[in-house]
Amino acid sequence: MAENSTIQSQEQEVEILSHVDEYLKIGQEYDCSDIHLATNAKPTWRRYGTLQAIWENAAVLGPEDTERLAMGFLGEKEKQRLTERGDVDFAYQNSFGRFRASVVLQRLGYDLCFRIISTNLRTMDELGLPESIKPLTQYQNGIVLVTGSVGSGKSTTLASLVDHINKERTDHIITLEDPIEYVFESINCHVNQREVHTHTESFAAALRGSLREDPDVIMVGEMRDLETISLAITAAETGHLVLATLHTGNAARTLDRVLDVFPNDQRDQIRIMVSVSLRGIISQQLIPRIDGEGRELCLELLMNTPAVANSIREGKSFMLPGIMQTGKAVGMITMDDSLKKLYNAGLISQEECLSRCADIPNMKKHFKI
Repeated sequence: MAENSTIQSQEQEVEILSHVDEYLKIGQEYDCSDIHLATNAKPTWRRYGTLQAIWENAAVLGPEDTERLAMGFLGEKEKQRLTERGDVDFAYQNSFGRFRASVVLQRLGYDLCFRIISTNLRTMDELGLPESIKPLTQYQNGIVLVTGSVGSGKSTTLASLVDHINKERTDHIITLEDPIEYVFESINCHVNQREVHTHTESFAAALRGSLREDPDVIMVGEMRDLETISLAITAAETGHLVLATLHTGNAARTLDRVLDVFPNDQRDQIRIMVSVSLRGIISQQLIPRIDGEGRELCLELLMNTPAVANSIREGKSFMLPGIMQTGKAVGMITMDDSLKKLYNAGLISQEECLSRCADIPNMKKHFKI
């Protein structure tokens, strides 16, 4: 029924559906990551990384259509926030799934965007994460960062780490999210989940409060600002294992991003703190498969070794790729090696490798071009 990621319909025109749940059900059935319902556009989905109209012969959504769809699923609290701020983000749950919902008011009308959340928590093994990541979940303190662009699977990887800790340890886990995506049931650990704007005003406020709640593990959905990053590093230094995400592409850029938010006169001190508290950095991408049937996880893994800690202290992040190349024995993986492995297995194209690699001349040499 599906061809080129678009549903083909025999009808003359696909009418506008009556409720957002109908679009979400279709997106869930066709294994999509996102649904877009935007004013002056056809209903659109992101499937296997490609943004495309759900039906080529669909009716275009007008301002009155998007307003009706928005008001049909928003609660009173969300409507009030939308009126006051012009945008609202929250976790939306219906009878068949959970979704990260975003509604914004723009020049033409309302735009609705939904991220489809898999309600089934997948284990690290099911995600294909390397065994060398598991030791990162065994630390009693320190910070582990999961990084990547929007839609690269950071939340899924972070959830699998929390799930592994929940099964293997007997600790108190606090998650701070915006919004709550995966729901954790306490197994061997006691798990508390807090949502920014619903249970707390900000990540920084929630993180500050969590330090008084006797946590062992703190998961921070996103480190967005100086205060949150500073508190996360402090928590990692004071006997807590912190798991957090950042929107950065690789290990070196991640460390630069963390350090750049601090004033110049504090950076030397922060470098020392990070060099001691960092446990590892997982940077990842989701790459469309060459057969068009899904996406493959490609990741870079940095483990903190004496050489890594020394380069952080001295502000020489440019040395990290070379250290990672020689650190394969302790489980380190470079993004380029991960790309080559997927290409050699026949899973991704040469073009994808060249467009996503860090060292293009070396990648061309690998392809003999």
